Amino acid sequence: MELSSQLYNRIKKYCALGDELIEEGDFDEAIRNYNKARELLPEPIYDWEAATWIFVALGDAFYLSSRYQDALNNLKEAQKCYGGIGNPFILLRIGQCYYELNNIGNAKKYLLQAYMIEGEDIFKNEENKYFNIVRESI
Repeated sequence: MELSSQLYNRIKKYCALGDELIEEGDFDEAIRNYNKARELLPEPIYDWEAATWIFVALGDAFYLSSRYQDALNNLKEAQKCYGGIGNPFILLRIGQCYYELNNIGNAKKYLLQAYMIEGEDIFKNEENKYFNIVRESI
């Protein structure tokens, strides 16, 4: 089952605007646009592939604005969506959120999963502190 092209294009428009706002550092406005896109999804929202990337975008925006619990909540929602389980980027961000929330046990668990799927490359644009946790276990 697919979204109608009209609805899909509206969702993409909000997400593209959100992406531009992230680049400009306007995280709050980006989050507002991603939420507008999410609100357009028909129920059950977890059945739509678009829900995955909307929740990931929300999680990333919250992560980049240092709101780690909000980021974690949205990334966990992304895992419930189509293609969300086993997505290395989602696992990476979840691990990073746990790290920033001082839950090192869960941070290590998720960062190791991301590493096992994607290898060291997934950490190439991230702070060293995240890969250092993985390095201790490999």
